This record gives sequence, C-alpha cells and structure tokens, in this order.
Amino acid sequence: MIRTKILERAESAYNYPLLIKRILMSGLQGAPDTEICYADRRRYDYATLYQRVCRLANALHNAGVRGGDTVAVLDWDSHRYLECFFAIPMIGAVLHTVNIRLAPAQILYTMNHAKDDFVLVHQDFVPLMEGIREGLETVRESWLLEDEPGPRPDWVSGEYEALLAQADPEFDFPDFSEDSVATTFYTTGTTGNPKGVCFSHRQLVLHTLAETTTLGAFEGNACLRSDDTYMPITPMFHVHAWGVPYAATMLGVKQVYPGRYEPDRLAALIRDEGVTFSHCVPTILQMLLNCETGRSLDLSGWTVLIGGGAFPRGLAEQAMAQGATVLSAYGMSETCPILTTTRLSPEQRRRAPEEVLGLRLKTGIPSPMVELEVVDEAGEPVPHDGQAQGEIVVRAPWLAQSYPGEPERSEELWRGGWLHTGDVATIDSEGFVAIRDRIKDVIKSGGEWISSLHLESLISRCPGVAEVAVIGVPDERWGEVAQAWVVAAAGSSLEPEAVRAYLQPFVEQGELSRWAVPREVRVVDAIPKTSVGKLDKKRIRAQASEES
Repeated sequence: MIRTKILERAESAYNYPLLIKRILMSGLQGAPDTEICYADRRRYDYATLYQRVCRLANALHNAGVRGGDTVAVLDWDSHRYLECFFAIPMIGAVLHTVNIRLAPAQILYTMNHAKDDFVLVHQDFVPLMEGIREGLETVRESWLLEDEPGPRPDWVSGEYEALLAQADPEFDFPDFSEDSVATTFYTTGTTGNPKGVCFSHRQLVLHTLAETTTLGAFEGNACLRSDDTYMPITPMFHVHAWGVPYAATMLGVKQVYPGRYEPDRLAALIRDEGVTFSHCVPTILQMLLNCETGRSLDLSGWTVLIGGGAFPRGLAEQAMAQGATVLSAYGMSETCPILTTTRLSPEQRRRAPEEVLGLRLKTGIPSPMVELEVVDEAGEPVPHDGQAQGEIVVRAPWLAQSYPGEPERSEELWRGGWLHTGDVATIDSEGFVAIRDRIKDVIKSGGEWISSLHLESLISRCPGVAEVAVIGVPDERWGEVAQAWVVAAAGSSLEPEAVRAYLQPFVEQGELSRWAVPREVRVVDAIPKTSVGKLDKKRIRAQASEES
C-alpha cells in the first residue's frame, strides 16, 4: 500500500455524506416550479414533490418503518413511485422495487428473500397479492395505491393518498452512512431463482452524477439537460428506470410518468406534454411507432435511448424517418445500470449517414468513471480491432458488490476483481463496444430474461418427450422468443401443441411467465450434441436459422 498524505480536517468540519436527499434538494433548489405529471391524472411542481416526500416519510415513520426495514413497491410508473424513490431511502429504509413481470411464485420468492417489512401495492396488483399473501413471511403491513376509488381488501391498513393527506408536510431527514443500502431488486438469469442486488446511497449518487454527465455534457449527443421534458418508457422497477429519474430530478427537468404502458397513450403523452427524452427497449419503441397514434406522430425534437437488446437497423430508420434522434446504451441490473452510451466525436458526426447510423446502433463508448475491458478466457484484453471477441468485464464505483446471501455466485460475479457481465463483445480502435452474444444460453424477450434451462426442465416432464433443447430465435416484435426442439419418446405420437398445452398449468400456477411459453415447438429425430454429450446450442441455433 502506497503511503499518501491524508487531508486534514478541522474538528468542527462537516463530513458531507453522499445521500439520496442531496439529489432531491438539488432539483428543488433549482426548479421549484417545474412540473411533474402522472399521465393525464395529476400534475404538481417540485415544491409539492418535496412536501409529498416529507408526508410519505412521516406516514411511514408513523406506521413503524425504521432504518434498515425494507419497503416493497408494486406500482406502474407514477408520481407515487418517484416519491418512493426518495422518501423510503431518505428515512434509512430500503426500497424494494418489485418486478411485477416475474411469475407470481418468483415474486413471492423475491419478497421473502428481501425480507420485506412493508408493502405498497397498486390496486391492479391486488389479485396478485391475494394469491401470494399467505406465503409472505415477514410483511407486517400493506397500503393500497389507488387511481380510482374501489373496494379495499381487509388486509390493507390504509390508502396512500389518504395517509399522505393526514401526515405532516415537513420532515427532518437525518444524516447516516452513505454506504447504507438504499435500494434492492431482483434480476432473472439463466438458472435458479432471481438474484438480488443492492445499491447504497453513495453508489446511487455517484451513478446519478456520472449519468447527468453522460446524457448531457457531450456535444451532439446530449439528451437530458435542464430544459428537457423526460418520460421513462423503461419500468421504474427495472434498475430504477435506468437511474434516469434520479438524474432528471437533480437537474429539475419536467417529468412525465405514463402509468401502465399503452402504446397510444405513450404516443399521445409525447405529443401533448412535449416530451424530448425517453429510454426503452426495442420492443416498446416498435409498439409505439406502430400504434395508431404513433404512426402519424412527428417525433422531431424527441431523443430515444435504446438498451436491453440489439437495436435493429430497420427500427432505427423507422424512428428517424419520423424525426426522432436515436442513441444506444448498455448496462445490466448488477451495474446500476449505465456502462456505455452512444458518443460521437465531431469527426464521426461528419461521416456518411449510413456510417453514423452504424455507430449509433453499436453499444457505445464507456461512460465517465467506467473502466471496461473485453477479455479472453485467460482474462487478457483482446485487441481493439472490432473483430476479436471476449467477455465484457467492468469496474465502476456503483457496481453491485454481491448477490446478498449467495457468496459463491458473488465471487463468480467478481472473480479477479472485475465484474463479469457474461456478455460477449468486440471493441474497436475508436472505443466502440458491440455486443455479440450472451455467454450463457439465456433468451431475452421484450427486455425480460427467459431461462432456457427452466423451460427444458418443465418440458422434459411432458408425457411423450424423450429429449428437449430450448433456444432463443429472432423475433421482429420481441427481439427473441423461445423455440423448443423435442425428440419424441419411442412409440409416442407427440404433437407440438401438446407441449405448449402442457406448459399452460405452470403459467396458471405462477411458475412460468406466459411469454416464456415457446412460440414454436419442433419435433425432431435427434438434437445436436457436443462430443461430451451436452446439448450443442450453437449448432441448434445455426440449424434453426437455416430452416427459418
């Protein structure tokens, strides 16, 4: 360890902790009158946002929520969710953004694994909660989030707006360690149960600072500055909507939260609220452009940042034809998430349009404070020639430090002191990263992971199935969909629809998401295998491509 000179500090000097409350106060100080909208239902200013955050903090404190407790939220993208982004961690509790797209059995697992103490549930998800409530092990109390008055289950102790109305609009948010856990959520992967990740106040503040630089400081690619209007089209439960609500709040920009994603409503909000910046996965952009309102929408002045899957050139061209500016980004749940974004130099912006578009469709350049390498199996960096492939490994001050309660998977994630993404990519001489594949055979459909191994396990139990392999195949709408290859047992007259029908009870029981059911089931004589008898999915995918 090198010897250094440590900064001297006066005895009475204030040791400034990096806490989420600093993000909120920055926006309040700079833009107290700027609007925050919830679809066409509600709008208020930043001064009111702060008062509502205080009211929520008081209401939670009055209900017994204390530092270290975990508060789960099941809601659509809303002003309430934004308030939870701040109030819950600002009182020292942990915000659990529940992934409502998981199967019910997986949601139950995540809520028990996170040891949720308190639940805020939108009325649309009451049936979901009814189905899993008896299995919740640690939840003490639940509140209802209403958009419309309706019946209230007897297991909720109050309604969000009513409780806020009764609470004090002032709260003295305390200082505490910046390394305190602020948020947690769960990501699905290739095998087993969803994996939990946690982020501290310090990590989220640093990510916010770097993200505002990434999205606003580079000429020619700036998409989020103080006079912009921001609307997420990435769910707020998914990696804090890529962290952008924190950045938008710090900058004091107008924010629009659309509620449940309905393409025509999204298009209308972009038009009516003057939205200038959004981010989403390719599937959502495609739905927005192809809906009735979206087809005729003038998108001049709107920038969209695409991540969560490959950005098809045809889709980018369609968006640009309607006036949109398109950019790409890359990250993952474990990275908070931003690692790279499109960044074009003045010289690159002067190139031929086709070449510029090609650069925009790549994964981009590492963001400030991100150390990124593409390494071979020995851990050595590959040549930056745009051809040599390897795994992306990263270091940054906001990366998940572990999978809580899973030491072996945590060490695997961080082997060699680098976070291993599991993504295969190239990097060229200009620093552009391009994702090529996923190391593990996971399927990504509409921005969500589908486990091929889980599907194989279920299908293998289907009567008449002797062998099974599941792969992801390209789909114009969803990016990828599952395709199953099955070998019939001797003497069986197995039909493809029988396999799909076999999976339906697992969907109904909450063990399998409905979009995970294979779009196509192929009954084949044999499935390609490697020399050691493992399924050779590379060959399977190649054959599927040839036969499509």
